[in-house]
Amino acid sequence: MRSLAIVLIACLLASCGGSRDLPEASRSIAGMPRFGDADPYDWAGIRPWQYPVHGIDVSKYQGDIDWHRVRASGIDFAFIKATEGGDHTDDRFQQNWAAARAAGMPRGAYHYYYFCRPAAEQAAWFINHVPREPGALPPVLDLEWNHKSKNCPFRPDPATVRREALLFLQALNVYYGKRPVIYTTVDFYRDNDLGRIEGFHFWLRSVAGHPSDVYPDQRWAFWQYTGTGLVEGIDGLTDINVFGGNRSQWATWASG
Repeated sequence: MRSLAIVLIACLLASCGGSRDLPEASRSIAGMPRFGDADPYDWAGIRPWQYPVHGIDVSKYQGDIDWHRVRASGIDFAFIKATEGGDHTDDRFQQNWAAARAAGMPRGAYHYYYFCRPAAEQAAWFINHVPREPGALPPVLDLEWNHKSKNCPFRPDPATVRREALLFLQALNVYYGKRPVIYTTVDFYRDNDLGRIEGFHFWLRSVAGHPSDVYPDQRWAFWQYTGTGLVEGIDGLTDINVFGGNRSQWATWASG
């Protein structure tokens, strides 16, 4: 792990990386899929089902998923938890990764960031557990405060958060050849001024308002609009997301 981390850091110092334009959020799509919700929000203005491309994000907590039923229900993509920190893997990652592919589900892996380990070490851990696979969606860095953490209550200052996040993102960009996505929440985005991070796609959580209202002026690729979604093939609740563009834009993004 240490040797891989050294290689990653050396590449970062050499300014490895890349970027491309983010898709524009569509505001005029109607008649699109609408999934169940155990605790629905009374949306005003732009509603999630006005977007044509919907997806889920899952971990071991969704249990045994019937990926063929999920795909048949109209879900277009999935982000699957792979790793956390520098010593934890999700118990169902390998199972979900293989089964989603077998069902023809476009899927990517995500890493839950742990603020008590260096970014290079966490990037190495993710790389050691997530295959570099043609056709997979870009990897995701999940940045949020863990209010329940007993062994890592540490909250770095915003400059440190952004610097470490960039190290992680750039390392994955180099290894997978795809620009990673930043997932974050309202409070974490605000507390750490994440809008100052440029060159990466954003995946924004907002369960009580459109991202354009909750995250003013922030461009985004994905919007997580509920954590209490109901999708066929999953027993219990799951997060549901939309891609911020039309199907043509999605095809271009997913294949890039």
